[in-house]
Amino acid sequence: MASSSSVPSQGNKRRHSQFRPCIDLHQGVVKQIVGGTLDLTSEGEDNGPKENFVATHPPSYFANLYKTNNLTGGHIIKLGPNNDSAAKEALGSWEKGMQVGGGINEENAREWLDLGAEKIIVTSYLFPSGKFDEGRLKSLAEKVGKEKLVVDISCRKRENGWIVAMNGWKTLTDMYVTQESIRLIEQYCSELLIHAADVEGLCQGIDEELVTKLGEWVSIPTTYAGGAKDISDLQLVDTLSKGKVDLTFGSSLDIFGGTGVKFDELVEIDKKAKELSQ
Repeated sequence: MASSSSVPSQGNKRRHSQFRPCIDLHQGVVKQIVGGTLDLTSEGEDNGPKENFVATHPPSYFANLYKTNNLTGGHIIKLGPNNDSAAKEALGSWEKGMQVGGGINEENAREWLDLGAEKIIVTSYLFPSGKFDEGRLKSLAEKVGKEKLVVDISCRKRENGWIVAMNGWKTLTDMYVTQESIRLIEQYCSELLIHAADVEGLCQGIDEELVTKLGEWVSIPTTYAGGAKDISDLQLVDTLSKGKVDLTFGSSLDIFGGTGVKFDELVEIDKKAKELSQ
């Protein structure tokens, strides 16, 4: 049974942070990796990422698990090449039930929506040569519709704030994550996905400062991913963001080999959060 501290107060009628599931694909297999160890800028797998978990179940297993438990708004991320078939398999198991990202651009975005993605997620395409191109974002939004577009502004912490990173979080761009940059991007999309790359996969806690700032800055649905280690982190994100930011659990989750969070318990707490948000 969930502890009372993990369940939002029934006296508060505001929206509450919810659990957003994920399927991370690397070389066609569902994995959980340490974010900073992934290198998509070079060819080959000689210096592959540090893996926390490699699934024996196919992608469809996880998509069906999320579908059965009505865990909506989750994302499928293709980490590098050789993941298209796996992503298609997952989408086929829950048509219009999950978002897909990784290598999405203006040429293939519509194809992924036709294959069953609820929305498409875009990152690196918006930063040719590491520089933000608002024109690309505007054109993509016009092509697929703002309501079908999610922008992943994954970032790394530096002395002056958080810088958007791409290519497996190895390449730093010219954009800082600020209220101004978020407002600019929000004009063209319906959701934001924030990966805190420095804590991704470490199970050592979320970036509380970033989550707090996101709660102040965002005005559209936003999901944070990175570092969640305990089921109480959902309540923490809810408190810090005042319910404006949702949370992804990855390596700490028992379905991904973790020991910090039990999936069944998380499902029950998420149900309560959804009920209280209505």
